[in-house]
Amino acid sequence: MKYLCLAYEEERIFSEMTEAQWHELLQETLDYVADLQRRGKLVLTNALQSATKAHTLRIRDDELTMTDGPFAETKEQLGGFFLIEVTSEEEALEIAAGWPSARLGTIEVRPVEEELRPESRY
Repeated sequence: MKYLCLAYEEERIFSEMTEAQWHELLQETLDYVADLQRRGKLVLTNALQSATKAHTLRIRDDELTMTDGPFAETKEQLGGFFLIEVTSEEEALEIAAGWPSARLGTIEVRPVEEELRPESRY
């Protein structure tokens, strides 16, 4: 079963890190990614560029509105994701808890719907 794990982080925390702290976290993350790949659990992972480069759009009543940055007013913003394939929800939660930035932010773990099912919306 596949799970998408969304890493929400506060950009301020990362920008306030010393270069040594940043490199330590980066290396820990790269090591964790390599371990997940070696174990055959990681499907894909990517970091996202700063939320300051994002755009949010909505279409309501056939009218498009667009804003710069994330729509929600929150300190934590989506910083990246990792898609994993595991045998259980427990394993997915264990892997997400091991993600290094979980100590600094929030990891949302959500099962992937492999195909759109006409009989249910969610």
